[in-house]
Amino acid sequence: MIVRPKLNWFRMLFIWHGSVLGTVLPSMGLIFLISLVAVFWHTYLGDHLLRLDPVPFSLIGIALAIFLGFRNNASYERFWEGRKLWGALLNDTRSLARQALTLPVGLDAARTRGFVMQLVAFAYSLKHQLRDSDDRSDLNRLLSPERADRVSAAVYRPVELVRMLGEDLREWRTEGLISDMLAQSIDTRLGALSDLVGGCERLSNTPIPYAYDVLLHRTIYFYCILLPFGLVGSIGMATPVITVFIAYAFMALNAIASELEEPFGIAPNDLALDAMSRTIERSLREQLGERALPPPVAAREGYLLT
Repeated sequence: MIVRPKLNWFRMLFIWHGSVLGTVLPSMGLIFLISLVAVFWHTYLGDHLLRLDPVPFSLIGIALAIFLGFRNNASYERFWEGRKLWGALLNDTRSLARQALTLPVGLDAARTRGFVMQLVAFAYSLKHQLRDSDDRSDLNRLLSPERADRVSAAVYRPVELVRMLGEDLREWRTEGLISDMLAQSIDTRLGALSDLVGGCERLSNTPIPYAYDVLLHRTIYFYCILLPFGLVGSIGMATPVITVFIAYAFMALNAIASELEEPFGIAPNDLALDAMSRTIERSLREQLGERALPPPVAAREGYLLT
């Protein structure tokens, strides 16, 4: 996730890091070369072999901009839903930690700490599942060896952690440490964690239909390739500049939508799950009374949180 401070209008014109310019630059270079060919063709060969009217390009451009707007809205909705799910995860883990620390009567500190650290492990395990990365190191430092091995043996590790939390809750109820009403309240929170896992899996496993992405991608490129031949008759030598500017707008919007479509990845515009997981760990450790908290995740290169 890009965390740059707001810059003045002039510096914003030349920002490279954190923009999608590097992604679309090769394509813009291709469009620039094609524009030069169009200018050469028009200047030295005339329009009798290839003559395109600029009017259809105006109509197609408007329609293409509308379709890109719909695509960006759909992608941003997925991004924002992912952010809401992880915001709810922060709230639910804080509430569960508070309940574990304040409601059971006579529960020893070691068992309370084990319950809270399982909540921290849940956040990290969910992050690793969404990014298809190895969570073993986080499990080893947050859980006992036996519990870390048990979670590692599972396919859906966050779900296994919720089950383990439920087993702890059952033990508390059996031992009379909490009442039935309190047990039901905590169990409702655990059910919310399962809902969060399902919501994240739905976003991760159900992308925007691929055929729609291909159609929009092809249309953008065909439009930008033919555009200079439609403009050269009216704007002449300015064709490469205007064409590249239009191509940048369309291609950059498409690139941004592609990044936002998968909010749990590691692209610059994806959610900073490392930083969010660390925030959850710091918050829950503080509730345990710890003062030497892990440091917040620092931005890489001064502007990018992962």
